[in-house]
Amino acid sequence: MALITLPRSHFYSSGLQTCRILACLRKYLSPYNKKGRKITCHRCFSLQLEQFRDYFHHACYRKYHSEKGSKLHPVGGSVLFQTAAWDRFEQNNSHVDDHRFYKDLNTFTSSEQVLKFVSTLETLSDTMAAAALYRVSEVEREEGDQKIPKTVLESEVFRALCFQFEYESTNLSDTSLVTALQALMELHVEPQSNLLVNLVTECQNRLQQGHLTIHNLCILGKCMIELQNSNCAMLKEIILQLQGKKLQECTPEEMVAIYTLLQAAFGETVQHQDFLDQLNNLCISLVYKFSPKITSQILNALVVLNQTRAFPLVVKLCIHSIRFVSHFTSEELGKVLEGFIHFGYTDKFFTQALEQRVSTCSLTMHPESISKVMQYCNKKLILSKPIFDAVAESFVYQAETFSPVQVSHLIVTFGKLNYVPPNAAFFFRKLENTIRTRFKYFPPQTLLNLLHSCTLIGRHPVNYVAKLFSPYFLQKLQAQELDLNRSSLAQLTQIYLTVVLECPFYKKRYKCSNILPMRTFFTLEGPKLLPQYQVKSFLIPPYLLESPVDLQFYKTVTVGLIDLLKAKIYFASKVSTPYCYTVDIEIKVDEEGFVLPFTSDEDVYKRLALCLDDQKRFCLNSHHLLGKEAIKQRHLQLLGYEVIQIPYHEVEILQSRRELVKYLKKKLFPHSYRFH
Repeated sequence: MALITLPRSHFYSSGLQTCRILACLRKYLSPYNKKGRKITCHRCFSLQLEQFRDYFHHACYRKYHSEKGSKLHPVGGSVLFQTAAWDRFEQNNSHVDDHRFYKDLNTFTSSEQVLKFVSTLETLSDTMAAAALYRVSEVEREEGDQKIPKTVLESEVFRALCFQFEYESTNLSDTSLVTALQALMELHVEPQSNLLVNLVTECQNRLQQGHLTIHNLCILGKCMIELQNSNCAMLKEIILQLQGKKLQECTPEEMVAIYTLLQAAFGETVQHQDFLDQLNNLCISLVYKFSPKITSQILNALVVLNQTRAFPLVVKLCIHSIRFVSHFTSEELGKVLEGFIHFGYTDKFFTQALEQRVSTCSLTMHPESISKVMQYCNKKLILSKPIFDAVAESFVYQAETFSPVQVSHLIVTFGKLNYVPPNAAFFFRKLENTIRTRFKYFPPQTLLNLLHSCTLIGRHPVNYVAKLFSPYFLQKLQAQELDLNRSSLAQLTQIYLTVVLECPFYKKRYKCSNILPMRTFFTLEGPKLLPQYQVKSFLIPPYLLESPVDLQFYKTVTVGLIDLLKAKIYFASKVSTPYCYTVDIEIKVDEEGFVLPFTSDEDVYKRLALCLDDQKRFCLNSHHLLGKEAIKQRHLQLLGYEVIQIPYHEVEILQSRRELVKYLKKKLFPHSYRFH
């Protein structure tokens, strides 16, 4: 293993270089050599070594022997850094072992701390030097810097390390080589610089020898993707060598490294599926060893690679993740939830663990994590009051930290699952303030989804109706979607119908007896939605604002109705109304209470709207109607229908056809009924 020893605030390098480089570097970094200290950054970083190479190879070399008279250090030896006591973290911090070095290295939170720590060491192996360089890239990435800070560029330690890595790449260990390359890539080093070119060339030589480990192959593959592309020859060779490894002997860390490489290289593109199938099958037996981080990383890779064929592995990972819900970081939890959402998996024990975490940590959770939790509940129709109440409280206290899209995810879930939190007054006041102050930052479709969801739970966006129906907003919406789809038009239509029916201050009423079943005629005082932006039915696929009736449930109920009413002529099925809704079953009754044939349009006094609510119209494992079904029944009542709900859970407990007829009679005609 190559060593670097680092003396007296200037660098005498050798561990990774020849004696000639040592002498030159000392002269080059001398405080009296102003010319040598001029280093510029092309893009982010590029050492201008060409300016002093001739000087290095001649004058410096002779001067080193004449002044020092010392022996040359062999290649792969060590370089001495002897720094002044005031420049040390610890006075006697020398000859630290590897374990102590890496432990201390991970405690530093800035590049300056890392480089200062390195300068206090008397000996430094090449793997330690690479690790230090990688730690510099880590802390800079955490700070979000897109280029190397000037303080790092001007650091003699950093420049010396880069100088040695450039000229002694052939003497580095495999791990040091790929780690240094990865660190410099993340620091956005100029790809055409001599430093990077030398490292890549040496990596290519090592790759041709075929001795790189799985971990090093994966690191090199990621670097090649960033440097070139996913179709480069080196990446293809890397994957070919990975396929030839003994995958049965892989550790969990090596397994996740392969997955993340394939994820970065191909994404959803189906390539090397046979290799992926082999990985998926082998991974099943290793799941019990996975840490929270590895579990989330592999689930995320399966999502990106769209591995629907790996459902047994997905199920095992999801079950394994239940024990880690309280230990996941916000980022890891988001990846796990994305896996649940993508593969359509749910688990009551996972939901319980999630309820416990969100209930206790909602005020400190990252908004993106809260958004993912709500998306998970939305996708699986999970009405979890502990989660929803905690999220509503969190939003009230930190609404400013939520992005417009994250706010939309919250409200859309509340609307879809038809839930109003206990702190509704504060919650919706905060929401209105957020929309008003950040209105221009909401994408048109996001804003429409949000306001439409508010109407589902009876929170009418009257203050924004004029903006929604304005030509300016509709043009922006159309520009975003390229063409207004039926989903957006249906949402606009339902918002329009909602404010007309449920907002008394939005219209004037006039008595009108020629419209059935609505007994009043409305003239609007507020803005109107032009007819070309309205739909005729909310039941037209693929964007449904009401659920179609379940065929099997419909047949069961109609059999009972025929027995009750003695003929099928006395009820109509799937009746389209002038108000966009479709009534599952409609029964007409005259003023004296007689049941009329469905073909009769005269003497109709009352219309019964039977809502056949099957399991899909309720939240998961509950009898709580979804928002789109609740608003439908609310609107049908306002339009003059007598809404009669026939839920599946009341029908499925009936033991016989006779009980079904008795149940329907009590539901439809609790007092008496007659026929014409």
